[in-house]
Amino acid sequence: MVLPDSNVSDSPPRGQLFATTHWSVVLAAGEGSSTQATDALERLCCTYWLPLYAYVRRKGSGPEDAQDLTQEFFVRLLEKNVLSRARRERGRFRSFLLTSLQNFLVNEWERVGAKKRGGGNRPLPWDQLSAENRYQLEAASDLTPDKAFERRWALTLFQQALARLHQEFTGAGKGKQFEELKGLLSDEAGEGDYAGIAARLGMTAAAVTVAVHRLRKRYRQLVREEIAQTVTSVTEIEDEMRYLIKLMTA
Repeated sequence: MVLPDSNVSDSPPRGQLFATTHWSVVLAAGEGSSTQATDALERLCCTYWLPLYAYVRRKGSGPEDAQDLTQEFFVRLLEKNVLSRARRERGRFRSFLLTSLQNFLVNEWERVGAKKRGGGNRPLPWDQLSAENRYQLEAASDLTPDKAFERRWALTLFQQALARLHQEFTGAGKGKQFEELKGLLSDEAGEGDYAGIAARLGMTAAAVTVAVHRLRKRYRQLVREEIAQTVTSVTEIEDEMRYLIKLMTA
């Protein structure tokens, strides 16, 4: 998995960024729910559904039940009154989401013989085969449900940033360059790597060095932007990045 360099720090986004990030929009809504806040919450849920599925599976539910439970959780979460339970003291969206899921599961598992969960509603696009296949990549580990959730959260966030980076390069007509350079986002180049890439791209080795530096810098920026969507202040970005990198490298 491509990870940003935790030893290099760019300037974090300005404070005003947090007036429009998804989680801050939800928090700012308070008890007076808004369409903007609901949309922001839905976008966050669409991004981070897989960590929740992984948590439910790790707690012992089979694939079908885990799908139903996760979908029903989103049905409940996306109801307007959930915004009244979102408070700044709840901290990061990651923590709020996991606590909300845990409370939901306690109540849901007590409903023995309840009707089919979700009532047929599917608030999020769902590919059950993809969800289970992606879960199985980590199923053999000895992670606790909480750690499985956090690790999948970290993986999802880094993948989001990488996908955005790929999209930017492709949009600029540099898709081939991205494919050649992406392996150097976190790995040190071996002897002759830069020369080989330079030959394939028709660049000089010096130009490849500069391109790799810019690629890494932009990737770190995008990771910070993704993190900013789920925390409440600039000061939390670096702590969250270090924590998520630690999760992925432990």
